[in-house]
Amino acid sequence: MSEVNAERLQDLKVFLRSIQRPGLSLEQVKPEDNIVQIGLIDSLALIQITLYLERKYNIDFSLLGFNPEQLSSMSNILQLIEESAA
Repeated sequence: MSEVNAERLQDLKVFLRSIQRPGLSLEQVKPEDNIVQIGLIDSLALIQITLYLERKYNIDFSLLGFNPEQLSSMSNILQLIEESAA
């Protein structure tokens, strides 16, 4: 993982801690785990993630479209950020 992606992952984890459901430690979650299916967040938190990505990385979902699969794991979110930055 590149230094930029490692930094982005840490920023994402800080954000996810602020919206996660209680009872599951983020440290137990692997980057490829589906964060909705394992119960880290609920489906409404996907909207919060969308807003976070729009603000922090200027990702325009009105142009990109909304695909929940792109937000289903930390790995997918990092891939979306990387593709949008290119």
